[in-house]
Amino acid sequence: MILLMHLGLLILGFIMLVKGADWFVDGCANIAYAFGIPQMIIGLTIVAMGTSMPEAAVSIAAASKGTADIAVGNIIGSNIINILVILGLSAVFVALKIDRQSYRIDMPFMIFITILLFALGYFDGTISHIDGIILSAIFAGYLYFLYRTTRKNRADKLERPHTDGKTLLKYLAFILVGGIVVVLGSNIAVDAAVKIATIAGLSEKFIGLTIVALGTSLPELATSVTAARKGNADMAVGNVVGSNIFNILFVLGISSLIVPIPFASGFFVDSMIALLAAVL
Repeated sequence: MILLMHLGLLILGFIMLVKGADWFVDGCANIAYAFGIPQMIIGLTIVAMGTSMPEAAVSIAAASKGTADIAVGNIIGSNIINILVILGLSAVFVALKIDRQSYRIDMPFMIFITILLFALGYFDGTISHIDGIILSAIFAGYLYFLYRTTRKNRADKLERPHTDGKTLLKYLAFILVGGIVVVLGSNIAVDAAVKIATIAGLSEKFIGLTIVALGTSLPELATSVTAARKGNADMAVGNVVGSNIFNILFVLGISSLIVPIPFASGFFVDSMIALLAAVL
């Protein structure tokens, strides 16, 4: 009975994560459209960050609660799912044209930071505060690069929504409410996942790599498949690549600044699979 209760809470947490992220993405994407930011840039930044909010909230909450295996497993598992499941399903609906910048810069960069994560964690068995500073600094540099790229290649021809004061306030409200719901949902999901792992005798690593990773990847799945079906292939690809970059650099960077995160030797195989998926 207790197990069923925690399963119900886990599902509730995931529903809050997905719905909150959906509101957050809608608000962010519409504001971005209003300012004429290109699809690929929106996918790599605003949509990627929005759909990665569940991973961020869950991993940061897990790190602060001392359940580090869930924090690391969630990120590695999510990055594997993002490429093999989400990009795969998106390509089932429509052939995805790869933007030149994504092929030449963003994808190789994603591969590089996947290798970096493995190097930082595996050789000393932890992602330390210093590692967190390194990851956060690289993330800041990447954001600056994207900002410069946006200014240089100002706007594909995007259909812009009507943006009077009331409309902008509505989008801002979506962002605020969505963010709050995501944070609350993440706390419920992490607590329930830990309880389920304890009751069922499963390791936190297994829970993080599977249940939590799949649950927090639902926003990326919904966003990328919807974008692909609507012909916004650049946004679908950018969302996956951007989410993987954001997961490693920002989520694990911030999590390890809160508390050093042990990187169990068991993550070796999972990291290799994440790297192979990135290369593929």
